[in-house]
Amino acid sequence: MNVRDIMTPNPVCISHEASLKDAHLLMQSRNVRHLPVISESTGEFIGMLTHKKMIAMVLTMLNKYGQGALDRKERYTPIAEVMDTQVQKLGLDEPLTIVVQYFIDNKLGCLPVVDEQNQVLGIVTSSDFVKLCQRLLLQQ
Repeated sequence: MNVRDIMTPNPVCISHEASLKDAHLLMQSRNVRHLPVISESTGEFIGMLTHKKMIAMVLTMLNKYGQGALDRKERYTPIAEVMDTQVQKLGLDEPLTIVVQYFIDNKLGCLPVVDEQNQVLGIVTSSDFVKLCQRLLLQQ
């Protein structure tokens, strides 16, 4: 089995020019925990914003500035300051045996799937592996 067999295609992405507040609202409204960050001009993958990282930043802001200033701080914080840029990327034909080991070794929740032009095709999450386990268990 390969990445293409379990990935979530066409994931919700966000522009690198968006604010932390934009990302927060997008994650809430679309019920996602991972946002591939793409270049506004080229559409290329440039980073990943996770719910965990976003919440950590929001809590830091809350503790530092208080509830009253939180909304303003979120609106003026670009996600480029929060996102991870050193992200392992996957191709469609990456074997799942390698991907699952990478997830285990690095305690990751998601990895983007990109094409040769660095355009986001999908995302593989730990939930995708749980769904795979369910399918395999039901086949027994």
